[in-house]
Amino acid sequence: MAEAQTRPSFFDFDMTKMMADFRFRPFDVEALMACQRRNIEALTQANQLTVEAVQTVARRQIEIARQTLEDMSALLRDLAQPASTEDRIAKNTEYAKQILEKSLSNGREITLLATKAGTEAADVLRKRACEGLDEIRDFAKQQSAH
Repeated sequence: MAEAQTRPSFFDFDMTKMMADFRFRPFDVEALMACQRRNIEALTQANQLTVEAVQTVARRQIEIARQTLEDMSALLRDLAQPASTEDRIAKNTEYAKQILEKSLSNGREITLLATKAGTEAADVLRKRACEGLDEIRDFAKQQSAH
């Protein structure tokens, strides 16, 4: 029983001995605030690029829809004109080919616009993330030098 009493218990642990070598170095609050300000600026810039891209894509989609309606109107006018069966089949085939080509072209254009916008916004965030990691590294170097 004497052995059980001599064993150190959890409550006998001296926290001050463990923390004796730990020195709290006050950090630069201004530098921290400047870092966070740059983070917010990067997010704002990325959001702005995204909003502008959404607007550009929407404007282009409206232009495409307008052009499609004009093309459909022209097709309907053309279909109203008397023509032989062979002429009508030839015109409809040509029109179907044009619709397919325009659709693919328009889809590709919209995809490129959206991809470009996403890439630009991601680049802003990636750049800021790298800068933030560099700032952490520099801050750690400063702290270890003191």
